[in-house]
Amino acid sequence: MNLLGIDVGTTGCKVALFSLQGEVLASAYCEYDAQSPQPGWAQLDAAAVWGAIQASIRKVTAAMPGAEIGAVSVSSLAEAVVPVSADRQILGASLLNFDLRGEEFLADLAAVLSNERLYAINGNIFGNQYTLTKLKWIRAHQPELYARTYKFLNWSDFTAFMLGADPVVDYSLANRTLLFDIHTCDWSDMLLDAAGLDRSKLPDTAPSGTVIGTVAAQMAADLGLPPGVKIVCGAHDQCANAVGSGVVDAGSAVYGMGTYHCITSVFVTPPDLQAMISRGLNTEHHAIPDRYVCFIYNQGGALVKWFRDTFAIVEHRLAKAEGRSVYPSLFAELPAEPSGVMVLPHFSPTGTPRFIADSAGMIAGLHLETRRGEVLKGILQGVSFYLKEVVDSLPATGIKIDNYRAVGGGSRSDIWVQTCADIFGKPFTRPVITEAGALGAAIIAGVGAGIFGSYTEGVAAMVKLERTFEPDLHQHERYQMRYQYYQRMWPLMADYLRELSAETYHP
Repeated sequence: MNLLGIDVGTTGCKVALFSLQGEVLASAYCEYDAQSPQPGWAQLDAAAVWGAIQASIRKVTAAMPGAEIGAVSVSSLAEAVVPVSADRQILGASLLNFDLRGEEFLADLAAVLSNERLYAINGNIFGNQYTLTKLKWIRAHQPELYARTYKFLNWSDFTAFMLGADPVVDYSLANRTLLFDIHTCDWSDMLLDAAGLDRSKLPDTAPSGTVIGTVAAQMAADLGLPPGVKIVCGAHDQCANAVGSGVVDAGSAVYGMGTYHCITSVFVTPPDLQAMISRGLNTEHHAIPDRYVCFIYNQGGALVKWFRDTFAIVEHRLAKAEGRSVYPSLFAELPAEPSGVMVLPHFSPTGTPRFIADSAGMIAGLHLETRRGEVLKGILQGVSFYLKEVVDSLPATGIKIDNYRAVGGGSRSDIWVQTCADIFGKPFTRPVITEAGALGAAIIAGVGAGIFGSYTEGVAAMVKLERTFEPDLHQHERYQMRYQYYQRMWPLMADYLRELSAETYHP
């Protein structure tokens, strides 16, 4: 018996077939691009992405013909939804969380419902990154599409629906719409009324790990799947990453090192509302029953990509032509010591806690002798310093982090993971499988199908750990000194931006 995990992201999807011991038997990855039909718009061509998901499944089944597959589950990006008809036709594009459409509704929503009241119901505060404002925009500007839509489905439940499941969304993804009550585990009539949206347009809700159907016979034949594969309700990709890296209990956290760096911390009892709001922290259902998570995030790999494309574009093109990555050679230039280059990682709108849309990045401490490896190390430091500010404020919430699991593309770099361990002063453990979303989805599938009796059993069977990076306490003290200087950078940038704004509007 094997398990199929699907991980649908903003820029690509991965499909992997796992043994019950966590061995990757076959996998496939397919990239796609977000579209921007107008400035400020960002969307996925849902039909093209569904085609990429199907093609990836076919590659996996072709590599393992006749493999016995007990169940499938899907991990996916959050907030973005796909409009579908009752007969499983795709009706339009999927608006991404950084699409600007819907911003015009925020002021009116805030006038009707305070952030405190919203958080008490949903565990989030108002923001245009969530599904609510996107649905309002569709209703206002594409009324025919809104009327024709049977259900608006998140990418996990959309993929499951297209495979043959009932339209059902798990609690973690439902939470990201701003329309879900985390206490009743159902859609909130109050929030729907405040938004002016129809409950009938939303799928049913269920906990992760619920069987919601089987792969349709014709779909199974088209994709090379055996008959009768159970479809299990999946999870938000950050929650699936936590499952796939073994982060199931309070005190542990995922340190996701992807395009964004995201710390996913697990806790049992939802913390004080005001303590969470003041730190920009959400409260969301984990894929694990009776567990919650919150996210601390900001740009990470995106800044390293900027460095690559700015300081090593020719080398990158050469490496790409030769079928290799330029990153190993760039990371080989990193100094072992803390860099004297200080970086404020505000190159795009920031994450928790301030969610600053109009900031800008800053690089300080440059000399004629400064090498590009020191600049890159400064970027890595700045990324961790940003997250550390929030982590250092957690004791007042009751959330505790004793150790981290490093996953994502950046976790393949030993020096990057060690730098994180040294900055935070905590051990960082890297699993064997660092792209944990698909593995987490497979474990969820195994629990839902009854192959594993619990998530603890599934994690013990399938998650293997490769190495733990213990913090160097001497280096930690040195980073602490730089961290104190880092904390002065945003106030300086804020003053600069205010002055710049005054010059712009009052020359």
